Amino acid sequence: FAKGYGYADYQNRKPVVPSETLFRPGSISKLFTWTAVMQLYEQGKLDLDRDVNQYLDFQIPYAYGPITMKHILTHTAGFEGRIKDLIVTGSTSPNLGEYLKTHIPPQIFPPGTTPAYSNYATALAGYIVERISGQPFNDYIDQHILKPLNMTHSTFAQPLPGALASYMSNGYGRASGSAEEFEVVVPFPAGSLSSTATDMSQFMLAHLQEGQLGDVRILKPETATLMHSRLFTLDPASNGMAYGFYEESRNGQRIIGHGGDTQFFHSDLHLMLEAKVGFFISYNSAGRGETSPRTSLWEAFLDRYFPYQVPADATLATAKEDARSISGKYLLSLQFQSSPLRAFSYLGEFDVSPTEEGMIEVAQLLGANGKPARWREVAPMTFRKVNGQDTLIFKPDQSGHMQMVVSMFPFYVFQRVGFLHNKAFLLPVVVVSLVIMLLTVLLWPIGWIIRRYYGYLLDLTGVEILLRWGVRIVFLLNLIFAIGLAAILGYGSSHLGFFSDRATFWFYLVQVIGVIGAIGT
Repeated sequence: FAKGYGYADYQNRKPVVPSETLFRPGSISKLFTWTAVMQLYEQGKLDLDRDVNQYLDFQIPYAYGPITMKHILTHTAGFEGRIKDLIVTGSTSPNLGEYLKTHIPPQIFPPGTTPAYSNYATALAGYIVERISGQPFNDYIDQHILKPLNMTHSTFAQPLPGALASYMSNGYGRASGSAEEFEVVVPFPAGSLSSTATDMSQFMLAHLQEGQLGDVRILKPETATLMHSRLFTLDPASNGMAYGFYEESRNGQRIIGHGGDTQFFHSDLHLMLEAKVGFFISYNSAGRGETSPRTSLWEAFLDRYFPYQVPADATLATAKEDARSISGKYLLSLQFQSSPLRAFSYLGEFDVSPTEEGMIEVAQLLGANGKPARWREVAPMTFRKVNGQDTLIFKPDQSGHMQMVVSMFPFYVFQRVGFLHNKAFLLPVVVVSLVIMLLTVLLWPIGWIIRRYYGYLLDLTGVEILLRWGVRIVFLLNLIFAIGLAAILGYGSSHLGFFSDRATFWFYLVQVIGVIGAIGT
């Protein structure tokens, strides 16, 4: 079944045609990169357990140890998050090798221990495909995957080839707005695919049939089976990572797949290997973004065709005590430790709090009613969503610190933070400090006007006058820093292309102001 809904061009009322209209599946593109990796693996050209530096013409500096392709496949290379030059606009054709050499992220976790989603690592895998095969990545994918599977309306090329450009759907922030520019994914093996629904079905069918579609085979049966098998998990009861695919089991079915998002396109791909069912959906706008229709639709599809009764497990007697012991703030493993974005990582901390009934609430995990869902302890340190299937598992990491495993998403984890990194402490300190600084700056001219009205002069020494001016100038710099950084990040969050060389000057300027303000304070 394939069907297009709505418009590829809203202004001109051009309908979506599933066999012709190109959408941008975003990170679902990674599955093609992983398939290419597994092709080279089965040919004996790529060792999944070998240090990837041995395949490169530059060197990744390791802080915690060598990275292998298996680490990259499971998002456990330990890389810090990177957003600079992730997506730009225009007709630029990105240089993969140059990007990888100039955007190396720090290694912040020991490899193989902590899942932290990484576009950079996937792009690195694509570059290794280039170097081993001797072909540009786009040419390799076209020759070894797209053409064999008769995916005639699909390409990783940016900008689009002329023969396909007219079939490309517009992307929209909202349908009421104007169409946005074509997005160029700079680390393109991680997300630059443009494809149609029927082309994506060809790719799904090949994976559902152990690497074969008709008379064509893109993977040996044993390679496909290996690729779909579990490779890494933080807990046996949770979803884990396969060889690039991630598990998203539900309704008693083992399901593997991948989601994908650009700024304007939002997609999901799911494979039910035993049932031989594939499901792909893509939107060219998130609308207001208040709901996730692709998630609701997929869950409704499963409930209709694969009905499932959630076990009626009793709440554990230790529920209240365990709920209290795990309460606190948890920070996503996908962190920005070495950039100004680090401060904003703390604002995204998850709040885990106990309820009177011995359940927990996570303020950021909402139910269908828009309110925080409740979670009941059904096994030691395992909490299942009330009237749902999703689970949260709490367990210590290698260093003994508590972390929260979100079963739905095995490519990252949440780690509990201490007092000094807790937004419940940091946010009031920042807000109170900024309010004091703002009042000081605002009352400066007001005080001058009042003194002038009453004919009163301040009796200050020369040093005191300098300090008085110094305090106000420093406070003003701090306010400019805070407002400037918030403005840059606020604009960049809806215009990822801004996080490129265009923003470098403004980031540096704001940082210099912040450093001077900090020293002055």
